[in-house]
Amino acid sequence: MSNVPIHVAVGVIYNNQQADQILIAKRPQHLHQGGLWEFPGGKVSENETVDQALKRELFEELGITVTQSQPMMQVEHNYPDKQVFLDIWTVTDFSGDARGVEGQECRWVRLQQLVSPQSEYQFPEANQAILAKLKSL
Repeated sequence: MSNVPIHVAVGVIYNNQQADQILIAKRPQHLHQGGLWEFPGGKVSENETVDQALKRELFEELGITVTQSQPMMQVEHNYPDKQVFLDIWTVTDFSGDARGVEGQECRWVRLQQLVSPQSEYQFPEANQAILAKLKSL
């Protein structure tokens, strides 16, 4: 396992039309943590700011253009096979209709559904701190 964590820009995207909804996406089965739900995002490239990476990844994955976002929190997590450093941003405004451009399932979900102990949505361990933060809001 590499000692260098994978730097990932993550968006907690609020619905422009219904403020109590957040967009989640299902990880493809063939990827690490496949089949679990996640907050969309992707790797930060060399010579790219987190803000730039977030905007690029959300456009590539969801077809949206982020117009308003701000840092929310950072999470480091060690899986048995890799380390991740999540730079999580709240996205409160965007243009375009969010959809799974890369074929991934996407869904707008009420915040209460995400943080409920009986939630039907299973997330990777690295996302648990995000869910805890959302629950406290």
